[in-house]
Amino acid sequence: MTKATDSPQPPEALTRWYTRYSSPVGVLYIAARANAIVGIWYEDQAHFPLPHELGGLVENPGAYLRDHGTPEDDEPAGEYAAAQLLELATVQLSEYFARKRTSFTLPLDPEGTDFQLIVWEHLKTVPAGYTTTYGDISRAVGPGAPAQAVGQAVGRNKVSIMIPCHRVIGADGSLTGYAGGVDRKQFLLDLEEPEEVREARLF
Repeated sequence: MTKATDSPQPPEALTRWYTRYSSPVGVLYIAARANAIVGIWYEDQAHFPLPHELGGLVENPGAYLRDHGTPEDDEPAGEYAAAQLLELATVQLSEYFARKRTSFTLPLDPEGTDFQLIVWEHLKTVPAGYTTTYGDISRAVGPGAPAQAVGQAVGRNKVSIMIPCHRVIGADGSLTGYAGGVDRKQFLLDLEEPEEVREARLF
């Protein structure tokens, strides 16, 4: 993950591309640099990215890769590698929504403050089928990290689903807020519910 205060990087390292992916929870905007996924946002969510956070549009990463052959083709620096990551992201998300995948194996590198990066890194340790609370995260990333600050960092998560901020609930079990909307949060939690739990509720 990248600190927002890191020293300037070469222009090619900052170049981004994005694609749009139609999912069961609406259109997702997936952004990547040549070496990592940097963001996944819902089309209508709070804190939607600015244009420079998205970069150039790759309408169909799979078609792009078929048409352009190899990374050595005369293309903008990093675009081919970014398209590969965007294609892999759509494949893994499709597997996730089909209940064939519970975790993701792509490199993730969102930009954020030191504290946000610590919170987002902790979120990645919460497995599918489980939830955590703001207080639990506060104690884990502390000492002394206020739950309110944790909530703000969770709400600013830039890689929805792959960094699973939807698995954070209130201490009383309530869903609380979610940048993509509480209905989407409930959908994702239901999707991740273990099969044995789903079956037990049916009888």
